[in-house]
Amino acid sequence: MNDRVEQLLADLPRWPRYGDEERTNLVRALDQGQWWRMGGSEVDSFEREFADRHGAPYALAVTNGTHALELALQVLGVDQGSEVIVPAFTFISSSQAAQRLGAVAVPVDVDPETYCLDPEAAAAAVTPRTKAIMPVHMAGHFADMDALGKLSADTGVPLIQDAAHAHGAEWEGRKAGELGSIAAFSFQNGKLMTAGEGGAVTFPDEASYQEAFLRHSCGRPATDRRYFHQTSGSNFRMNEFSAAVLRAQLGRLDEQIATREQRAPLLAGLLAEIPGVVPQRRDERVNVNPHYMQMFRIPGISEENRNALVDRLVARGVPAFIAFRAIYRSDGFWEYAAPAETVEQVAARCPVTEAINADCVWVHHRSLLGTEEQMHAIAQVVAEEVART
Repeated sequence: MNDRVEQLLADLPRWPRYGDEERTNLVRALDQGQWWRMGGSEVDSFEREFADRHGAPYALAVTNGTHALELALQVLGVDQGSEVIVPAFTFISSSQAAQRLGAVAVPVDVDPETYCLDPEAAAAAVTPRTKAIMPVHMAGHFADMDALGKLSADTGVPLIQDAAHAHGAEWEGRKAGELGSIAAFSFQNGKLMTAGEGGAVTFPDEASYQEAFLRHSCGRPATDRRYFHQTSGSNFRMNEFSAAVLRAQLGRLDEQIATREQRAPLLAGLLAEIPGVVPQRRDERVNVNPHYMQMFRIPGISEENRNALVDRLVARGVPAFIAFRAIYRSDGFWEYAAPAETVEQVAARCPVTEAINADCVWVHHRSLLGTEEQMHAIAQVVAEEVART
């Protein structure tokens, strides 16, 4: 590798990004002398700001993205014996949030170009026991919310958006909170805004928000002084320090999205010129993509060779990762509340996921905060290492 390319990759932006705004907010939270959401103001303020940014009437901050999904599913009535349709290609929290409630997670295939839930596959999986359909906005790219919205209206099965990658994303000019369904977000360390851990749920109506608030606080109303727990629940409350950091992170989001929206098309175009490389396609209805990942496929490559390719990219300074494993190819998926099928039976109806499981690579979104010259450096190294495969 020439010295210039090596230096460009070494100088890629780090993650997370932080500065005086986070420090100031942390000191403010500390000086409150109340670090619990019921006594402080940071969580309340963050919820209002996050809801406003995402076009939602209500937002609830929680401990992490997995709990955000679990809480949202519970509000929708998902319980033991019900079914939740999930993409077969996603991080396993999407399915495990349902399974932890005793619901059967039903994996269905994804679109070969956007890697998002296939609406036709989802429609084929709906049964009288289906309580929710969970599209995942993969890498910040919205699933087909027009087709899925119609499916929800036709079947009466509500949607819950797994928006862990989709902070600030827009579908036909509408944000996640403006699409009429609950959406769950993550603030885990690698996410587009982060406090190390954390999550949020946005709600389209007050009733679902109020139920979620009770359930996220052990079933106890905010004003209760007599330990009168009105419903079952758990402690999913966010603390004041996390909220303080996230308020600063939210202030950085739009500028970072604008930069990624400039760099991602450039990098995708450069990757598309490499023989055998096929970048994730963008649906024209997605008018804002925050680009949680720069994803691409190498159709026909074996899983073993894909894994070796990623190792070489990392060794050369590209922050690359293998794509998510098909959820049904992880032992944890089958531990409880799994469908009455074998791995191979699920795989047979998820051919796109089977391929992506082996041939997909992603590059961390911090790279897309770099310069145009750095995008060329990433593409050069990918080209060289793919040629060795």
